[in-house]
Amino acid sequence: MVDGASRGNPGEAGCGAIIFDETGVVLKELSRYLGHATNNVAEYEGLLMGLDGVLGLGGKRLQVQSDSQLLVRHLNGLYRVKDDKLRRLYQKALGLLHQLEAYRIIHVAREHNRLADQLANRALDDALRLGNH
Repeated sequence: MVDGASRGNPGEAGCGAIIFDETGVVLKELSRYLGHATNNVAEYEGLLMGLDGVLGLGGKRLQVQSDSQLLVRHLNGLYRVKDDKLRRLYQKALGLLHQLEAYRIIHVAREHNRLADQLANRALDDALRLGNH
């Protein structure tokens, strides 16, 4: 599960990712403050962070769940990536995905992505509370 959060668009942003094994056990929870970014950049950064985490754990097969229709449709080839910054993130994501034996990118409703959303918002809240922005 991956997610990004941006307060304002663009605005202060964070991302989160949760890595589960095939039985649903949480292997890793990841979150990061991003600074000033759009919601779409935050979504991609969450994906990239999650992919790095999976590859670091030696994962070979992956199902990515995201509530970002744009990200999911980009990666499934349904939408063309028009924005230059998103195109760079998209290319980086494809490079990481191609290191896997198999992957699926699926869209989930926001309410089914709450855990990743909480991580993204926690990173953002912590940075803002500590004045790290």
